[in-house]
Amino acid sequence: MSKLSPKFQRLGCSLRASALVLSAAALASCVAQVRVAGPPPPAVYVAPAAVDLQVREAPPPLPDYDQPPCPEDGYLWTPGYWAWGAGGYYWVPGTWVQPPRVGVLWTPGYWGFVGGAYVFHAGYWGPHVGFYGGVNYGFGYVGTGFAGGVWVGNAFSYNRAVTNINVTVVHNTYNTTVVNNVTVNRVSYNGGAGTSATPTGQEQAAAREQHVPPTPMQQQHLQQAAKNPALFAHANGGHPPIAATPRPTAFNAPDAVAAHGRGPQENRPQFARQEASQTPAPKPNQAQKQNPNPKKKKNQKDKPHPKKQKDEANR
Repeated sequence: MSKLSPKFQRLGCSLRASALVLSAAALASCVAQVRVAGPPPPAVYVAPAAVDLQVREAPPPLPDYDQPPCPEDGYLWTPGYWAWGAGGYYWVPGTWVQPPRVGVLWTPGYWGFVGGAYVFHAGYWGPHVGFYGGVNYGFGYVGTGFAGGVWVGNAFSYNRAVTNINVTVVHNTYNTTVVNNVTVNRVSYNGGAGTSATPTGQEQAAAREQHVPPTPMQQQHLQQAAKNPALFAHANGGHPPIAATPRPTAFNAPDAVAAHGRGPQENRPQFARQEASQTPAPKPNQAQKQNPNPKKKKNQKDKPHPKKQKDEANR
């Protein structure tokens, strides 16, 4: 077999090299077109005011009840509301709660009628009170904002005009009349035949702030209410026997109150749900004048009238 000349040998090597380069380029092109699935996108944050539950049945009207006294400094009021369970609507009693940290306020949850269904928007803690459907829960929650108190530094100051405060227990207080510009009724949801309120600019800004979910004690309070058959609307006719408690889960506490309208055994403490006008506390000397016949001490006998003593002596 004859050998190729050096010239053709060099040409053959050049052709083989070109073929290798083209093959490598084609392979690189194929590799470049392979698409490897990347990591899944991060979960989208859903604001606490987002839809939590939806049902076809309207919630009952809010019951009329009184507020238990604040148990001690630092507790904030969270109004009662109707929740939904396997047995229908049940009442979650209003209660005084320790906030998760200093400086936050409670935005109550609310029901809204949207697209033929009643949807629940869960409550949350935040620097400002957000939108809660325009529902008048009372005790400072008149449908928008909160008038029951303010944070002053690291201490919470309570408005005695709309909250039940024992000043011998709670010392940071003020007294400012609340002007209620919304219709006072017991409707418990927004939209449809309920309230027609829409979020204000401040409430929309509050919805975008960092929120804190309900505390573990609030969760326990909700769970305990769901296990109590007497709190379901079909059992109490919209008048729960436990409408409010002094602390979370304290359903049997002496200061726990029932809704009005439950007959002779209903518990009616001294502070009504509706916002009250400003009434200054009487001074000690005024209180004495208002009660000229104070309660007698035990075993104390009435002294006979002098004229009566003289008449008896002349008999």
